Amino acid sequence: MESAEVVRRYLRFFEQHGHTVVPSASLIAEDPTLLLVPAGMVPFKPYFLGQRTPPSQRMTSCQKCVRTPDIDEVGKTTRHATFFQMLGNFSIGDYFKEQAIPFAWELLTASEADGGFGFPEDRLWVTVYEDDDEAAGIWHRTVGVPLDRIQRRGLADNYWHMGVPGPGGPCSEIYYDRGPEYGREGGPVADEDRYLEVWNLVFMQFQLGEVRSKVDFDVQGELPAKNIDTGMGLERMAAILQGVDNIYEIDTTWKILDRAADLTDSKYGRDHRADVSLRVIADHVRSGTMMVADGIGPSNEGRGYVLRRILRRSVRNLRLLGGEDSGLMHELTATAIQAMGEQYPELIRTAPNIHTVIDAEEALFLQTLRTGTAIFDVAVEETKRAGRQIVAGAQAFALHDTYGFPIDLTLEMASEQGLSVDEEGFRRLMQEQRDRAKKDAREKKTGNLDLSVISELLERTGGVDFVGYHDVTAEARVVGLLVGGANVPAAGQGTEVEVVLDRTPFYAEGGGQLADQGVIRLGNGAEIQIHDVQSPLAGLVVHRGRVTSGEARVGEPVQAEIDVERRRAISRSHTATHMVHRGFRNALGESAAQAGSENSPGRFRFDFTAAGAVPPSVLRDVEDEVNAILINDLDVRAFHTSIDDARKMGALALFGEKYGDEVRVVEVGEYSRELCGGTHVARSGQLGLVKVLGEGSIGAGIRRVEALVGIDAFRFLARESVLVAQLSEQLKTRPEELPERVSGIVGRLREAEKDLERIRSQQVLAVAGSLAEGAKNVNGVALVAHQAPDGTGGDDLRKLAMDVRGRLSGRPAVVVVVGLPKDRPVVVVAVNDAARERGLKAGALVGLAAKALGGNGGGKDDLAQGGGSAAGGPGAVGEALGVVERAVGAA
Repeated sequence: MESAEVVRRYLRFFEQHGHTVVPSASLIAEDPTLLLVPAGMVPFKPYFLGQRTPPSQRMTSCQKCVRTPDIDEVGKTTRHATFFQMLGNFSIGDYFKEQAIPFAWELLTASEADGGFGFPEDRLWVTVYEDDDEAAGIWHRTVGVPLDRIQRRGLADNYWHMGVPGPGGPCSEIYYDRGPEYGREGGPVADEDRYLEVWNLVFMQFQLGEVRSKVDFDVQGELPAKNIDTGMGLERMAAILQGVDNIYEIDTTWKILDRAADLTDSKYGRDHRADVSLRVIADHVRSGTMMVADGIGPSNEGRGYVLRRILRRSVRNLRLLGGEDSGLMHELTATAIQAMGEQYPELIRTAPNIHTVIDAEEALFLQTLRTGTAIFDVAVEETKRAGRQIVAGAQAFALHDTYGFPIDLTLEMASEQGLSVDEEGFRRLMQEQRDRAKKDAREKKTGNLDLSVISELLERTGGVDFVGYHDVTAEARVVGLLVGGANVPAAGQGTEVEVVLDRTPFYAEGGGQLADQGVIRLGNGAEIQIHDVQSPLAGLVVHRGRVTSGEARVGEPVQAEIDVERRRAISRSHTATHMVHRGFRNALGESAAQAGSENSPGRFRFDFTAAGAVPPSVLRDVEDEVNAILINDLDVRAFHTSIDDARKMGALALFGEKYGDEVRVVEVGEYSRELCGGTHVARSGQLGLVKVLGEGSIGAGIRRVEALVGIDAFRFLARESVLVAQLSEQLKTRPEELPERVSGIVGRLREAEKDLERIRSQQVLAVAGSLAEGAKNVNGVALVAHQAPDGTGGDDLRKLAMDVRGRLSGRPAVVVVVGLPKDRPVVVVAVNDAARERGLKAGALVGLAAKALGGNGGGKDDLAQGGGSAAGGPGAVGEALGVVERAVGAA
C-alpha cells in the first residue's frame, strides 16, 4: 500500500466519522518559539488552549513535520529522519476515550477491502498509563484485547504534556509485533524494535500547573472539556504495510535513494559507508524539497540555516559517493517532487521555484567547497607550524560560518592530515550563534512579551477585530496593558507600553507590509503614541508605544487613529509590489515567484526566485510596463473567496505561503491578481510613478529589486535630472552622449595612473645600484636598510629588495626596505643563501621589524613581508630598521 493510499484511507475513515479534514499547515510554525513544526498536533495547540475557535470539534489531518536535533544520526541508523508526516484525529471537547480507542482499533484491523489497514488483531499490543483503569477497561471489555497484551507504563512513556502549564494527560499506544526474527518476546516493555509503535492516543483530561520536567509536574484538576490528540507516523505505517524493514525503503523515500544510487553508480546494501550517504541524501532531499516549497530559503540563521545545512549535507554526501557533477540535486529534487506530488500537489505547481532555489544552493556550495578547501589548507599549515595536533574550534567555526564548510567535512579532512578538531569549542560557538539567532527572532516578533501572558490575553479577549481596511479611526476599548511583558492595570506618562484593544484600525506588520503608526486617545484624556504594531499570535494585535500624557488604564474607551499619510504611502508601495511581481513573471516566466518583500512609505523591495542576474534591459521593460498600467488608472479591489476559486481565476499565491479555505484576493484590473491580506490604493493611478533602482542577489536563487513609488520616485528622478544637466554642462556634451564621454575620461585616467605607476616603480628600482654599493658591513654581513619614498607599494618594495639582494651576490647579505603606501608601514626583508647559512632568516627578521611598526609579519627564509599599524607611524620606521641591524650584528 503506497503512502498516498495510507493517507487517503486514514482521512476518509475519520471524515466518514464526522471529522473535518484539515490540510497540513506550513512547516513554518506560527508559534514564535519554534523554527519549524516538529509534531502533528502543533497547529492545533491554539484550539486545545482555547486561544482560537476550531473550525470543527472533530478534525483530522496529515501534517508535515521537521525535526533536526538528531540530524547527525540521520543515515547512520534506519530510525532517524528529519522530515516525517503525522496522521492524526483530534477532538476538541467532543468525544473522549470511549470513542477514540475503538476508532483506532477499527481502522487498524478492518480489512483493506473495507477501507482499513488489515492488521491481524493477534499481532497488536497496547500500553496504557499505569493508573488509567478507564483506558485499560475500554481496550479489554469494549475492544476485546486480551489482558496479557495490555501493558502499563509510567510517566516517562505514557503521559503527555506540552512542557508548560496547560492541558495534559495519560496516553495509550498501539504496537505491532513484527515477529521473533526482530527481537525477543514480552511486548513493548521488553523490546521496542520487535514491537513497533504505530499509534499514540493522548487523552487531555487534566489542567497542569507548574511543569518541572517530563515526569515532575503539578495536576490542578480536570479540564472542563476533555480533548483527544492522536498521532500515527505515516512513514512507519507505510514500512509495515509495504513489508520493508525501515522508513528508507518505503515508496517515497526509496525513489530518491534509488535515483541517488543510480546517479553515483552506487548500490544500496553493498557498503555501510555508501549506505549511510544514500540514506542521508534520500532524507535530506525530501526534507529540503518540502521546506523550499513552504517558502523557506537557505540562509545562515534560523530555519534558513536548517535548510542550508540539509541541502549541503546532501551535496557533500553525493561527493563522497563520487557524484561531483553539478545538476545532481536537480535530478533528485525532481524525483522527490514526483514521489510526494500525489500527496502535495503544490509541489508540482511550484516545481520551477523549488528547482531554482535548490539548484542555486548546490552551485554555491560547490564553489564553497573549492574555496573552503583552500582556507582549510591554511588552517592546517598554521596548526602544524605552531606544533599543535588540534585545529582550533574557532577556525572550524569560521570555516563553517563564513564559508559554509560543514563540520563533518572539516573533521574528515583534518583526520586525513593526522589532526583532530576542537569539536567542543566549535559546538560552543555554534550554540552561541544559534542562541543569538533564536533570541533575535523571538524579540523581533514578540519584543518583551511573555507568550503565556499574551496567550491568556488572546483567550480572554477572543481576538481583536481589525477594521483598518475601510476605517482609519475607530472607537475601541483597552482590554490589556503590558509593561515589560507583564499585565498592568495602568501606565503613567513616559511609560513604554504594549496595548491591546478589542478592535483596531492599525495594521500589524505582516506580509511584507510595515506596521501602521499613529495615536490612541483615551476617554480620560491620556494619549499613547504608537510606533509599532505586531501580531505575536494569530488573532491578537499588540500596539507598541509610549504614554505621552495622562494615565492609560485597562477598560478605558479610546479613539484609535492611524497616521493616514504613512498608510497611504505604504499602500502605494504594496500595490506597486504586486504590479512589479506581475511584470517580472511576464518577462521571466512563472518561475519568478515572490520570495519576500518589504513595503515601506514611498519605497519597496521585492524578492523573487531567479537562476541568475536580471539583465538591465529586462528591468527597464518591467518598469515601462508597470508605469504604462498606472496611466490606465485601473480599479484596485479586494474580495474574499475560496482558495479553489482563487486558483481558478489565476490569483498568484506567495511562494511557500499557507492559506486557509477562504482567502482575500487583491486585483489591479485584469493585470494583477494575488492573494494578500495587506492594504492597497483604490486605483492604480494613485501610485503616480514607479522607479526601479536596481537588483542584486541576496542568496542562492533569490534576487532582490528595490524601487521607489509616488513622490519619492519623482524626487529621485528630479535629482537625477539636475545631476545629468550639471555633468552635461561641465563636460560640454549632450545628455545622451554622457556615458560615452565619461567612459572615455575614465579610460584615459586609468592609462595615466598606469603610466604614473610605471614611472614610480622605475624611480624606486633606479636606486638599487647605489643601495648595493652603499651596503653596510655588519658582523661580516652586507646590510642594506632603506626607507622607500612615501606611496611605494608592497609589490615595488619586494622587487627592490630582491634586486638589491641580487647585486650583493658572493657575500652574506640582508636587505630590509620599509615603505608607507597609505600611512600604514610595509616592511620587506630579503636574505641570500650565504646569509641563511649564518642562521639569518627573512621570516624571523621581518617579524622583529613588523613588531616595531606595531604589526606582525612572516614568510619564507629567503623573502618575507610584514605590516604595521597606522599608530606605528613614520617615527617607528627608524626603530624597525635598527632592530634588524641589531639582529644581524648578533648573528
